[in-house]
Amino acid sequence: DAMRQKVEAILKRHKVTGLLAVQYEEREMITSPKGKPKPLIWVHIQPDEAAVRQAEARFGWHVYVTNQPKEQLSLEQAVLAYRHEYVVERSFGRLKGKPLSLTPMYLQDDQRATGLVRLLSLGLRLLTLMEFSVRQRLAQQNDTLSGVYAGNPKRATARPSAELLLEAFEHITLSVITMGQQVHRYLSPLSETQRKILRLLDLPLTIYTQLSAVPPNPP
Repeated sequence: DAMRQKVEAILKRHKVTGLLAVQYEEREMITSPKGKPKPLIWVHIQPDEAAVRQAEARFGWHVYVTNQPKEQLSLEQAVLAYRHEYVVERSFGRLKGKPLSLTPMYLQDDQRATGLVRLLSLGLRLLTLMEFSVRQRLAQQNDTLSGVYAGNPKRATARPSAELLLEAFEHITLSVITMGQQVHRYLSPLSETQRKILRLLDLPLTIYTQLSAVPPNPP
């Protein structure tokens, strides 16, 4: 039994369980000085040719299961639907990591922890909606978006993440200069990539340019 467990552990570690035929043979060999026989286990191993051929035939295969009839969902459509599926775990990863960084364990009050979760959940929905809207519009236009990858401005994608879209606006600045009674504001001009993102989101340019407007004096 001990020898069998060791052999099975080796087969499992190398992922060849079921591909090798293993036979055990117990023999006796006198090894002790007193001449007492001591059992010796011989292990005979040879490939299971039929199992090996069957495994080779399945290499690279992926199993797809669906409850849709083939008249409504072909194999190609099923594969594409799986590759573009929405993975809910990705949203949880966003909520716990960047850019939302949910850490309610530092709050002592349960109401504040609940409020923080609800607030960041709204941010998560905005990220998801932004990403979905841009990807849907690019798919409708059969277009791609470039200029969102740092260090590789020519790289284009039809499925940009919300984080990439927001990072495209990372280096904009608003300068406010006061000269006597006059206040001057200077806003960084938008790049073509930034303008395209706003168009994909159906947002007017004024949502950005109005930041440079001088607000009226408070009463």
